[in-house]
Amino acid sequence: MEVTSKNDLNDFSQLNVLLIDDNRLIHDFMKSTFFGLGFQNVKCAETAFYGLRLCDEIHFHIIICSFNIKSDKDGFHLLEELKFKGHVKKTTILIFLSTETSESLVNSIVELQPDDFWVKPLFPKLVEERLLQTIELKKQLFGMYYAIDNKDFAKVIYYADRHLLDKELAKYHPNILRMKGEALLSLLEFKEAEVFFKKLITKYDYAWVHVGYVKSLLKQGRIDDIHGLLTTLMKKPDTRFAMHDMLAQYYLECEEYELAYEEIKKATALSPRNIERNKKSWDLARLNHDHMGQYVATRNIAQQAKNSIHDSPVLLLNVIRSGIDLACTITDDSSNKILGQVEGFMRKLENDYADAHEFKQQLIVAQARLHNVRDERDIAERLVQTHLNLRPSPLIEDNLDKVKVFHELGMREEALTLLSAVKNQIAGDSLSSEVINKYVEQETDERSEIHFTPKQLNSMAVELFQKKKLQPALDSVVQALQLAPKNVKLLFSIFKILIVIKKQDEADDSHNELADKIMGLLEDFNLDERRLDAYKSLKAKWDADSDKTVH
Repeated sequence: MEVTSKNDLNDFSQLNVLLIDDNRLIHDFMKSTFFGLGFQNVKCAETAFYGLRLCDEIHFHIIICSFNIKSDKDGFHLLEELKFKGHVKKTTILIFLSTETSESLVNSIVELQPDDFWVKPLFPKLVEERLLQTIELKKQLFGMYYAIDNKDFAKVIYYADRHLLDKELAKYHPNILRMKGEALLSLLEFKEAEVFFKKLITKYDYAWVHVGYVKSLLKQGRIDDIHGLLTTLMKKPDTRFAMHDMLAQYYLECEEYELAYEEIKKATALSPRNIERNKKSWDLARLNHDHMGQYVATRNIAQQAKNSIHDSPVLLLNVIRSGIDLACTITDDSSNKILGQVEGFMRKLENDYADAHEFKQQLIVAQARLHNVRDERDIAERLVQTHLNLRPSPLIEDNLDKVKVFHELGMREEALTLLSAVKNQIAGDSLSSEVINKYVEQETDERSEIHFTPKQLNSMAVELFQKKKLQPALDSVVQALQLAPKNVKLLFSIFKILIVIKKQDEADDSHNELADKIMGLLEDFNLDERRLDAYKSLKAKWDADSDKTVH
């Protein structure tokens, strides 16, 4: 791939410029401005598709891209693709345009690290000034940008130390210092980076200085040293996204998956377009038994990836799977709404993707699971017996879904056999994350010990309770809660059974401990007014019997 050189930037008449914006008035304005500065080669594209095609044909030194290209994909995913294909490097001058300045958009732009961000409406004098400043910066620090492109971070530091001695480059010192700090972090020189950023904090109040300092300490495991600083930076709009994102990674590395999940959800909400972060949120939702969170994350991934390099029918398949997982945990008729949405996504997959036929086997698994959730077990069993076998797929997610259908239909030996194959598959797959590994271990343990879905366990508990078999009913709901800890109805069910057990003077220490745990969980939930009143009523009943002797 052709690259920009420092000398290229000296002659505007030889520079290739690309503007990607769906507004033709912007095209005319920008062409006029560029031609007035001596540029001769300016191309315009109204769509991301045409912009990509031009980049395949021409090497552009300057790319100006609107963040919101309504016709096909937005600027975030366009830049991802341009970088992936090698059309945009650090030596490329990249400028973003937008009429919007919301926090989520600004966070997304910060992740992309363009050279400048211009807010519409545009004015000729301002555009000229900003463009010339950006070109001059790129030219003066070209060696550093080129070294970053080649991941030669030691050379970045070498150039930085030389440039910082040059008084003529004094106005670029913040840019130089930022690249040096990022190079130290890239080289895993965390102690040196800590000293470097700590010194800068006394001179500069830039967001990147605080972010770099926090990162250098987190990478050394020294979170206790910066609790106060983290609290402060989480309140500032220009740093809170980075704090949540870094904390999520820190807790992941510490294997504190509940804390990692809480932080990744906050980071994803603040910058929703990043697909990899959404995937982390999905993986952590599964590990933390947050089935609604899992469903939301997979829907976000499918929505954000539309028309991007990430777009794939597999993403809709994951939405279908997580929707069925969620329906398996819902203990009332509201599961029908989720299942209706799942059927809609199945139709969408078949209608929107020409290669949907390649997923026939996976859709059969989904259909069997869907029928089983609806208590149409005979149909589900016929589908499984006719179309499925124990042969593992090359794809881990396909195998995990097949494990679920076997388990849900009572074919537990088949489920555990296939889970064993999945564990071996992950052991030989260097790309599988630690979170996926933990999730498969969790699935193996739970499916070995618990033989039914939360919905099935709840139904069994209702039947047992009606037959006055209180302890078996309690055991069933406790198992259901293990699989669906976010289900408030299960917490209420357990509390109600415990109250009856206590009324009959059959409660022991274990029942009292469980009641304390359930009350703590219910109090931690943000209950609506109706449920809060119900909880207070149940707690009053429990407390009324507190003077009874515990056997």
